[in-house]
Amino acid sequence: MLSNVQAKLLIVDDLPENLLALEALIASPGREVHKALSADEALSLLLQHEFAMAILDVQMPGMNGFELAELMRSTEKTKNIPIVFVSAAGRELNYAFKGYESGAVDFLHKPLDMQAVKSKVSVFVDLYRQRKTLKEQLDALERSRQEQEVLLKRLQVTQSELEHAVRMRDDFMSIVSHEVRTPLNGLILETQLRKLHLARDNADAFTLDKMRAMVERDERQIQSLIRLIEDMLDVSRIRTGKLSIRPAQFDLAQLVRNLVDSFAPQVAAADCTISLLADEPVLGIWDEFRIEQVVSNLISNALRYGGKGPVEVTVYGHNGWARVEVRDHGIGISKENQLRIFQQFERVSGSNVVAGLGLGLFISEQIVAAHGGRIEVESALGDGATFRVSLPL
Repeated sequence: MLSNVQAKLLIVDDLPENLLALEALIASPGREVHKALSADEALSLLLQHEFAMAILDVQMPGMNGFELAELMRSTEKTKNIPIVFVSAAGRELNYAFKGYESGAVDFLHKPLDMQAVKSKVSVFVDLYRQRKTLKEQLDALERSRQEQEVLLKRLQVTQSELEHAVRMRDDFMSIVSHEVRTPLNGLILETQLRKLHLARDNADAFTLDKMRAMVERDERQIQSLIRLIEDMLDVSRIRTGKLSIRPAQFDLAQLVRNLVDSFAPQVAAADCTISLLADEPVLGIWDEFRIEQVVSNLISNALRYGGKGPVEVTVYGHNGWARVEVRDHGIGISKENQLRIFQQFERVSGSNVVAGLGLGLFISEQIVAAHGGRIEVESALGDGATFRVSLPL
């Protein structure tokens, strides 16, 4: 509502009685009249308030009304305030022309016509209120536009995230179906082969040595399926904040020593060598199962991507931290890929190796972070990779 906009009016005259009379004439609800007995006093008020209009007496001691008007027009804060001059001088002095040159919008002669003064003040007050209301509306529109821009950007980000999530889901389902199918196909083929031998009463196919080999093959396929399922369960636990950590004291060097020994069949299958440097015990309080999971994943990756080169594992303590480093001499990881390999379902691109869900490093980083540690990678394309796990003792 325009009537709700408070309008401030400035009247300047060196005679107090003139100020009182003019104030009584133009005062009304919704208007706030400020009086000044000199140009200097008026300037002080102009710096403090925003005025709808100013009524200036021309003839004042010191700085006169024309000079005050010129100063107002040269100042950014006051240059748009409508100025009405009032003078008791005769019309023959041509003050009106000089007043308009100084930037006035009107010129009144004393004695004042009360109705004319009231009418002119009402016009300028209404214009001021309309201008203020319009500015408020424009400001509100600008705020609304900015809010809509922010919402649009959020929607675009959300849409991008949803599209990425859909792509990840599709990729995940494709990877899972492939990874699960591989051990299942092995089990199915083994089962069909045994059924065929049984149907033909081929007892030679079930000698002790052959049965032992069958069990070992079955066990490898079943362990692959269990590992896939456990990875997917761990991701679910991480997302819901339910990844369990059960700390207890143990020797990290001994754990890694046992783990390296257990990898002998995989090392032989990868046609490479693995070495361990763990001269001193490294005692700390961690979740033994989870730390074994992390180191096992790093060694598996080193064998997978190592290009039959040697794998070097080092365990040591340093300044209150336990360190495990796993280095391979394989394809290496580009700077770009180093930024994303710890994300879900990400694997090193540009290699022919596609096995795995791309969850190992993501899960490993979450486990290490849950222990207050960190996992880092140093690598260059064609120059292998070193993964370093740091755990607070």
